[in-house]
Amino acid sequence: MGKERILITDDDPKLVRLVREVLSASGYEVLTCSSGEQAIETVALEQPDLLLLDVLFTDGMDGYQAARQVREFSGVPIVMLTAKVTETDMLEGFGAGADDYITKPFSSKELLARVQAVLKRSRGAAPSPSGAKIVCGDLSIDLARRRVTVRGQEVHLTATEYNLLHELATHCNQVLFHEHLLTTVWGPEYRDDVDYLRSYIHMLRKKLELDPSTPRIILSTPGVGYMLALPDRG
Repeated sequence: MGKERILITDDDPKLVRLVREVLSASGYEVLTCSSGEQAIETVALEQPDLLLLDVLFTDGMDGYQAARQVREFSGVPIVMLTAKVTETDMLEGFGAGADDYITKPFSSKELLARVQAVLKRSRGAAPSPSGAKIVCGDLSIDLARRRVTVRGQEVHLTATEYNLLHELATHCNQVLFHEHLLTTVWGPEYRDDVDYLRSYIHMLRKKLELDPSTPRIILSTPGVGYMLALPDRG
């Protein structure tokens, strides 16, 4: 098995050099470019295992626009590099197809931890038993094929969105604590990042719920956690 390849896209040469040195020293093959347009082209041609993508560029499209275009043809994990992260930023990034954020300035240890966690998530959850399926009202989850449908229409989920739904679905009608979901889906280093979880739940509801503002499938217990509600068939 060859080295995993990471594409760094940032127009700050010093940051690119630093990140390249850290990742190369850890055994990754590193590609670089300096614009959103170049990132799209390089992902298409080189098919890297992960894309580190700056949010803002001095020229051309921003990172969100680039992420949306990459998502039209690739499922490569995308980690956004940004000077600040608000809940609004997260929603925009996750909506564009991002899998994670790293806030500048960041340490080498944090960079490697985030990269390793995202790559691990992108490889998918453990295989489910053949034929296993969960039906929750209009929602159907084919666990063996990792296929999700709502009202008969297939819904595209990112690897992280699917892994979160999978964890909820395999514990139907149980409230799962924030810390449990973050640790299981993202990794132990994310156990306190409740804003991440909240943003992903928001995105899942937009894709799965008939009325996301009044959820009936993914329910919340404020301050505690979330539950996938399986309707009472009686």
